[in-house]
Amino acid sequence: MFVDKESIIIKAGNGGDGATSFIHYKGVTNGGPDGGDGGDGGDIYFVGDKRKSSLIDFYYKKKYFAGNGTKGGPKKCYGKKGEDLEIFVPLGTVIKDRSTGKIVCDIFYDGEKKLVLEGGKGGKGNVKFCTSTRHAPHFSQKGVMTEPVRLTLELKTIADVGLLGFPSVGKSTLLSKISGAKPKIAAYHFTTLSPNLGVVNHYDDNFVVADIPGLIEGASEGAGLGHEFLRHIERTRMLVHIVDISGMEGRDPIEDFNKLNAELKAYDEEVANLLQIVALNKTDMYGAEENCKKFIKKFGKKYKIFPISAISGEGIEALLDEVYQTLKTLPPVKPIEYEEFVYEKKDENSFEIERDEDGAYVVIGPLVDLLTRNVVLNDMDSLSYMQKTLRDKGVFKALKNMGVKDGDTVVIGEVEFDYLD
Repeated sequence: MFVDKESIIIKAGNGGDGATSFIHYKGVTNGGPDGGDGGDGGDIYFVGDKRKSSLIDFYYKKKYFAGNGTKGGPKKCYGKKGEDLEIFVPLGTVIKDRSTGKIVCDIFYDGEKKLVLEGGKGGKGNVKFCTSTRHAPHFSQKGVMTEPVRLTLELKTIADVGLLGFPSVGKSTLLSKISGAKPKIAAYHFTTLSPNLGVVNHYDDNFVVADIPGLIEGASEGAGLGHEFLRHIERTRMLVHIVDISGMEGRDPIEDFNKLNAELKAYDEEVANLLQIVALNKTDMYGAEENCKKFIKKFGKKYKIFPISAISGEGIEALLDEVYQTLKTLPPVKPIEYEEFVYEKKDENSFEIERDEDGAYVVIGPLVDLLTRNVVLNDMDSLSYMQKTLRDKGVFKALKNMGVKDGDTVVIGEVEFDYLD
């Protein structure tokens, strides 16, 4: 089964909690704090792997979680960092944020490694909260909890040449003749259900050819298999448009050619403007000679046209010579140009203040999350730290600017108190 589009959920590792610990050994009755920091959570990377040709792995597995950091320990021991997760994808995989549709990264080269999510920071141990006035803090910091992210993976085949044409015009047969590829070949439509790649060795060089299946009239709107596979043409440098010139199935070769080009234009203007060479296939069939003359008369000034027989091999060498020479004049395939979407870390100093339906002042935002990780409600040192942080970060000033008065209720996370100036 060929899979070229899937949605998955990824989650970086949580940070480990800092430790609250004090020195305990013989001869020391009141040792100082020695709680170590928690380990950072594991990061998530996407890695290009040329051995993969499909997103089939993501059809069966949808969730990918990196390892969590471990808790800090006594004697200032740091917790272990969570294990990073590397997710291997085929070359040409475009990774998008599912909620916005924006591109996170385009994995184009073999071995290319992109950091997509960073793990949560480990919490600080109580030794980090010592000050000149706070000698024995009985609190530490919890690690940062990460959020899952939904992604869409889209595979866009990377090839030099795309073989374009209606079903049963001979694309797979031609690919099997010019390369080592072994696509399924049969005398019925939609034999090919996924793009096939073949490497063509010509003279002292080689190039990659992709057989793009399932294109019919209405493909740009979802007819046939075209809606699924038109995206694979986007990565090609040029097209070889194969036409069944025999008309043996009752179709008009000129109409077929025009219809498929109209579908390309409806799908994407840039795809429609790719350079095309035309291969008139099945020239060994009855009626092909007359149709060839009509086709060349109509399109010969705009396109380079090569009569061929994919079965016998007639005309194929001349076609390959032209493709080879044309590729020399074209720029190489490049990754998509895009504005990279980055999952940004929250600014832990930012906050907002809202009034709830009871008139209480509710402080929300990353600063509150930070305090929630740090504050232990039944510890005076911890509450003192909270008060100082609120003052230093401008929360009390912002409350005054909003008109808070003595006795008004202020809510910060799970802490609710009456304001006193």
